Amino acid sequence: MRIAIDIDSTLHHYWDRLSAAALRRFGVDLPYEEQLDWGITRLRPDQLNLCIQETHSEAAILAGEPYPGAVETVRRWHDAGHFIHVTSHRDPHTRDATARWLEQIGLHHDDLQCAHDKVSRCVELGIELLIDDSPENLLRAIDQGLLVATIAHPWNRELCEDEDVLCAPDWAGLAQMLDPLLRPRTRVRP
Repeated sequence: MRIAIDIDSTLHHYWDRLSAAALRRFGVDLPYEEQLDWGITRLRPDQLNLCIQETHSEAAILAGEPYPGAVETVRRWHDAGHFIHVTSHRDPHTRDATARWLEQIGLHHDDLQCAHDKVSRCVELGIELLIDDSPENLLRAIDQGLLVATIAHPWNRELCEDEDVLCAPDWAGLAQMLDPLLRPRTRVRP
């Protein structure tokens, strides 16, 4: 299977970093459990952009700690012959640091993209499964006929009630849900 996997809030917990930057820079608290939709309204767009830039600096990227089980699960899928496309909404200039982080944590993958339009690239690559936390990306992927899965967060829980979204509380649950769909296959290079 051809699998695309997001990074922030999918491979590692990102909200704590963004919330800490907002509190430090602007005195604005962004409680995780209160982020019930994809929009962040407690910060102006320029403030949010500064917080994102800070949390996507090279040092911040390289300090990221993967969710328990994420790397092992993805490595197992990759070793079983599945094509792994890592995709992030991060700005393109973060690609080198992101690639170093993936190497540092030992996450095997075939392709990496840092750009704002994930779903179009997924369609170009013939991706069959997208694992992402963004309701917008998940819905766009469904519209393109992709299977979608996510780690549950307050902003996507409502979408998780949709029968077309495979949703788990963590990577162990996600692996348990997806493994039956991901039978080992012969490795095919892009």
